[in-house]
Amino acid sequence: MAATDESSALGLLDEEIREQLGDTARFSGGPAASPRTLVDILDASVRSYPDEPALDDGGTSLTYRELAVQVERLRLRLAGAGVGLGDRVGVRVPSGTNDLYVAILAVLAAGAAYVPVDAEDPDERAELVFGEAGVRAVVGAGHALTVHGRSEVPAARPGAGHDAWIIFTSGSTGKPKGVAVSHRSAAAFVDAEAALFLTEEPIGPGDRVMAGLSVAFDASCEEMWLAWRYGACLVPVPRAQVRSGADLGPWLVEQEITVVSTVPTLAALWEPETLNDVRLLIFGGEACPPELVQRLVTEGREVWNTYGPTEATVVACASLMSGAEPIRIGLPLRGWELAVVDEAGEPVPMGGTGQLVIGGVGLARYLDAGKDAEKYAPLESLGWERAYRSGDLVKAEPEGLVFLGRADEQIKLGGRRIELGEVDAALQALPGVAGAAAAVRTARSGNQLLVGYIVTQDGWDQAAAVEKLRAGLPAALVPLLAPVADLPTRTSGKVDRAALPWPLEGLETGGPAEPLYGTEAWLAEQWTAVLGIPVGGARDDFFAIGGSSLAAAQLTTRLRTRYPSAAVLDIYQQPTLRKLARHLEESAQDDGSRRTVAPVPRRAQLIQVLLLLPLFTLLGLRWTVVLAAAGNVLPAYGRLPTAPWWLVIAGACCSSARRAGSRSARAEHGCCCAG
Repeated sequence: MAATDESSALGLLDEEIREQLGDTARFSGGPAASPRTLVDILDASVRSYPDEPALDDGGTSLTYRELAVQVERLRLRLAGAGVGLGDRVGVRVPSGTNDLYVAILAVLAAGAAYVPVDAEDPDERAELVFGEAGVRAVVGAGHALTVHGRSEVPAARPGAGHDAWIIFTSGSTGKPKGVAVSHRSAAAFVDAEAALFLTEEPIGPGDRVMAGLSVAFDASCEEMWLAWRYGACLVPVPRAQVRSGADLGPWLVEQEITVVSTVPTLAALWEPETLNDVRLLIFGGEACPPELVQRLVTEGREVWNTYGPTEATVVACASLMSGAEPIRIGLPLRGWELAVVDEAGEPVPMGGTGQLVIGGVGLARYLDAGKDAEKYAPLESLGWERAYRSGDLVKAEPEGLVFLGRADEQIKLGGRRIELGEVDAALQALPGVAGAAAAVRTARSGNQLLVGYIVTQDGWDQAAAVEKLRAGLPAALVPLLAPVADLPTRTSGKVDRAALPWPLEGLETGGPAEPLYGTEAWLAEQWTAVLGIPVGGARDDFFAIGGSSLAAAQLTTRLRTRYPSAAVLDIYQQPTLRKLARHLEESAQDDGSRRTVAPVPRRAQLIQVLLLLPLFTLLGLRWTVVLAAAGNVLPAYGRLPTAPWWLVIAGACCSSARRAGSRSARAEHGCCCAG
């Protein structure tokens, strides 16, 4: 029983292990690519494709040679500022710009690891991440440098063992967890995917790769190196376009994008025809709905489902989808090892269910040594010295793994991995809160909501609480606040999240708490359709009652059925129901005024009639000549007019001269219409 064809770049069941343990759920991707660094990969592309486009943000397009020059210029500045080999450098440059990606490459070229924070994340988050990482410097907007002392080690080309990036994921203790990925792991990942996607017609010059994910999200590394590994062009998406969701579809067509890596929720907003040029579509970050796959799988396009935690370098396994069910997360990449184990850490039989454990070249490490020792402990049953316990439940099948869900309190929402403990800690730190716990709930609409259950006491102010959460947490982690009388607990004393009330009283039952009319009433219906919970009143805030960036994109699509000029930015600028309704009404009035056509003044009408009289006279003469000629030829038809032949011939000559002059005039003006 083979897991897949032996020529595949995906993993095979390890025959030696099978002989020893039988058909146990262990999968091997085979040997990893030879060690090298991301800098080596970029250098190879610069040498091979110096004049091909490498980066195009819509304002400036850089060839690989021009990109290398800009990277070297910033690398020299970093080195001169005291950044050395093995340092860490924060990157907080606005998304959708060439500057962001030049900064990342320059940090790598200086021998440092980049530590990304989304430019739109709260300052408090940036300070926490950069402080935990101990950055030597921070690259900001316009490549402004903020330096924290000089390194004793000079900048130098990194080796395979040096860190390439450090990305922070949500932490169960309330503090984000820093995960460091080495150049060895990063380059092995890039090379493994090169052996996987579009093997018959590989990515290359002429391909354009969408870069729409936040660089604080590890899947952004896939976007970057899908382009730079092959000599293709990376095309950053303007942030406004990313927010709108549905507007990304036309942008893909306009930019002639051929390669896309994204989350299924976002792709579901695009019309299928906007992906006509896309020949490689990669999903990851969250479960992939079967109906979406069936809609987007087509001849000439590969559609892949990928799986991988940050702790195992972006992607650990992948599955080429055909539209058939079940949707699999597939088999391991080259260099990766997978096993499915029971609670005792023993491999389950093939066909069994258990926790997914990852080994191999892609293993990263936590900055927290204690956390690292816990999560990357040896897997003695298979003799692995380091193994990452994912906390994900999967079913082991020879054709590939099937994802079943989480085994712990870590969840994925909108493609982002979230530790509920981090949200718990933020809720418990709010003034006037005696106890709190977060949970993900699914509304009737199917929309997933992150709900923060709170037991309040004196000093509670919900509006102030929402503002404090927004200031300290990324937008994806700000929950819908739901006051409750108490929190259910297990016998262990821990909160029983499964027993937290849902649906919430007053949210899933009844209509608005106050009557709404006109546009407000219609808009409330659209909010409810997207979020799955009724609107309480005209002062409700879309994001405070469970809205997210993806929900805002879905709402925009609905708004445009009545207000074509509606944009997702409108929701961010007017998040309350009443303000958004007024804005939509005003925009409709503006659109109506722009479409109003003023009547032609009477004086102008008179002039137009007078000017047309000569034209009508000539046209009448033309037909009179024809009828007169017909009357001379057919005298039996007495009703036809007659005229001397010399007069008929003269009239015909005048008419021909007029037509010739008209054609000449049209030719001079480039007109191609018939006379």
